[in-house]
Amino acid sequence: MNNYEQKISLLTDMIAFSIVDGKLHQREYEFLLLIANELKIEKAIFDDLFHQELPVMTIKMEIHRIHQFYRLALLMHVDGIMHEKEEIAIKQMAINMGLNPAATKKVLRMIKDSPRRVIDPKQLMDAFKEQYN
Repeated sequence: MNNYEQKISLLTDMIAFSIVDGKLHQREYEFLLLIANELKIEKAIFDDLFHQELPVMTIKMEIHRIHQFYRLALLMHVDGIMHEKEEIAIKQMAINMGLNPAATKKVLRMIKDSPRRVIDPKQLMDAFKEQYN
């Protein structure tokens, strides 16, 4: 992801998702800040995103939508607390992204069953590829 606006949009989506349960946990903030640093977004700009409503940009390439879905799934688990609102929201976001519901359900189950809540990138992609067959 190389477009600055796309990076901001990605963070904005993740921030909105992080507070869907009504709280921003410290671990969620730290995870989001880590992603902002990886995207080379300054901390002041990142912090300001919590107070803005920016238009949502559509992610065109499916692989980028899958990666964003995976980031959201990791964010959902980072605080160690699974909220029903988060589960409903991530499933709806996946549908809005145009991702296969069966694949997203499988990925969420794999993450939940993983002791570290992380899955191998190949497993992630395979979950979506098998839905094409």
